Amino acid sequence: MTYVPKGSAADGPYALAIDPKRAGWSYSQLRVVELEPGGTHSFTTGESEWIVLPLTGGCTVQTADGIIELLGRESVFSGVSDFAYVPRDARIQIASGAGGRFALAGAKCERRLPARYGSAPEVPVENRGSGGCAREVRNFASADAFDCDRLIAVEVITPGGNWSSYPPHKHDEHRPGVEAELEEIYYFEIEAHGDREGFGYQRVFPSREGGTDVLAEVRTGDAVLVPDGWHGPSIAQPGHAMYYLNVMAGPGQEREWRICFHPDHTEGYR
Repeated sequence: MTYVPKGSAADGPYALAIDPKRAGWSYSQLRVVELEPGGTHSFTTGESEWIVLPLTGGCTVQTADGIIELLGRESVFSGVSDFAYVPRDARIQIASGAGGRFALAGAKCERRLPARYGSAPEVPVENRGSGGCAREVRNFASADAFDCDRLIAVEVITPGGNWSSYPPHKHDEHRPGVEAELEEIYYFEIEAHGDREGFGYQRVFPSREGGTDVLAEVRTGDAVLVPDGWHGPSIAQPGHAMYYLNVMAGPGQEREWRICFHPDHTEGYR
């Protein structure tokens, strides 16, 4: 199940639910919940830490320690959102007066960190690459921007016609100081224009014999799992910006994002 079309991993209240059992790995997980105006959703965090990230709309996140109010945003293409971190072994309720769609990015973890608010103005925004590879990376929960136990999560906006997640790279081996082993989920939304929904492409190819090999045409609500392998490029249809949320976690003792570029592209980001 490397390519996950919209609706194929729906489960109960979730439009998308990818957990370690479904993915066949150990740590990374992602849920997307859609709430009607006035709607609520409650869940138990279990052995995982989670970040509640508005994709559209705003919400409140109630924990045992209080209520975190998220202003959210109109859409993923309108700008950076604030977010809430909620710890393992907790009961959470999300409520939205106007309704919206909310990503729950999670990772199985050991430490129980405090629930916290992440403000939008404090999210580091990086302009990565140039020319046809220019894109915007929102490092809201990157390893050096926001404290978590294992979870790493970032957003990427790729302008229409551009490539991102390029050059191809991988993070499927533990090589101290060189590469960190991380399971990764790509969740996609494509900028629509009226009835024209738009699409993009995601490539993953083997880094070892029998490894992951997929070229997927992706649309809003789709996901691609990267248990191993070189991944990239992500390609946006001309005229339609591509959004993806990356959720990563792995077994390393140190929470870090260390990647290795494909040997044909050792120059890295340009």
